[in-house]
Amino acid sequence: MNTLAERIAYFRKQKGLTQEGLAELCSVSAQAVSKWENGLTAPDISLLPRLAEIFGVSVDELLGVEKKPIAVDTKLVDINKLTLRMRVLSHEGDKVNINLPFALMEVFLKDGKLPFTVDGEKGEVLKNIDFAKLLELVKAGVVGKLVDITSADGDIVEIVVE
Repeated sequence: MNTLAERIAYFRKQKGLTQEGLAELCSVSAQAVSKWENGLTAPDISLLPRLAEIFGVSVDELLGVEKKPIAVDTKLVDINKLTLRMRVLSHEGDKVNINLPFALMEVFLKDGKLPFTVDGEKGEVLKNIDFAKLLELVKAGVVGKLVDITSADGDIVEIVVE
């Protein structure tokens, strides 16, 4: 999804909305939504927060802003102020969001896995993440978007530390 038009169409479909349905939620015409999705026009900047809210994403995500991992001085990283954000979106519309303060992750971490489960294939994705290694990276000063995967069938997995 390289363009805003592609992202709007993708997120709309993920939410199971028609162009008419999205138009109604945004108080615009269905033709306006069609023009957005075809790249002929873009939504007014004042609509971006509303679109992000409807789609359950950040404005940055809607606009395609990538948060790349960065290495910072470990003396400047207060692990107690960081949050692990994990997001799994299936092409079928299922969504898993996890926001976990790193202070709690460190306390709960056991054998490289966290003490919660998620059913279905989204749970399988999370089972394969080595959280102990992730914690080591963060302690070494790596923060930002650490994982950003889109599968061939449209499933999305993101892990961000901020």
